[in-house]
Amino acid sequence: MPDGRDAEDALTKPTSGDAVPTTGISQAYPDRVEVRGRDLTGDLMGRLSFTEYFHLLVTGDEPTPDQRFFLDLLLVAIAEHGMMPTNVAARMTLAADPGSLQGAIAAGILGAGPVLLGTSEECARLLAEAQERVAAGERPAAVAFAMSRTVRESGERLPGFGHPVHRPQDPRAERILELADERGVSGPHVELARRFGDAVPEVWERPLTLNISMPMAAVMLDLGFPPDIVKGIPILARTAGLIAHLSEERRRSVGFLMAKAAEDSVPYRASETPNA
Repeated sequence: MPDGRDAEDALTKPTSGDAVPTTGISQAYPDRVEVRGRDLTGDLMGRLSFTEYFHLLVTGDEPTPDQRFFLDLLLVAIAEHGMMPTNVAARMTLAADPGSLQGAIAAGILGAGPVLLGTSEECARLLAEAQERVAAGERPAAVAFAMSRTVRESGERLPGFGHPVHRPQDPRAERILELADERGVSGPHVELARRFGDAVPEVWERPLTLNISMPMAAVMLDLGFPPDIVKGIPILARTAGLIAHLSEERRRSVGFLMAKAAEDSVPYRASETPNA
């Protein structure tokens, strides 16, 4: 590992050819911090909310009123969902190492995959692909049905559908769509989300819950967010939920109770081997 002047040189030396790597996010100076071309203390602090600041950090632009409203809405909607495995993992980690708050948060976030945190990024890609077909002249309902059928025939699951708790409707998804209509931001991606909602029960021949991931992705796309940052919203939101659980864990620890419950629910049998 480089140290001292070598470390500074490693940070500033071009990585290949004549290309000089750059960042457009932030730079710290002795007397100020500049973020996205704005002075942190002279302009941003005291003027922007954290939601607005997050939007600026990620996109380089301050949000419109609708972008701010729905970013707030989605962060609130997905931040907490009970004693999920991510929260359990974080609590057990903190119980085992009470001084490692950051490690416990990381333990929870590492488990925040599509099963527990939703498939918003996959939904965004699905909707973007569907919208390309609509822009080329196909009807939204026909596109949704055809893409749903293709997924069904492949034996895969369609992102944005199904939920182990919320049946027949995910109340969060319904509220997002309701507010998108009320505020006039429902666009082609929200339309496609609804068309997928119509197609899926017909293709699968049974009802499947339209979960929060699909309208979350649809609204963000209609508001101009790029598909590749959609997953960052539930990750950011769930971090807040993890901090709440860990704050409670420090006051009323249940981490080792969870570990004991897990041990009690999975009996040990010496005769069983992995290859048996």
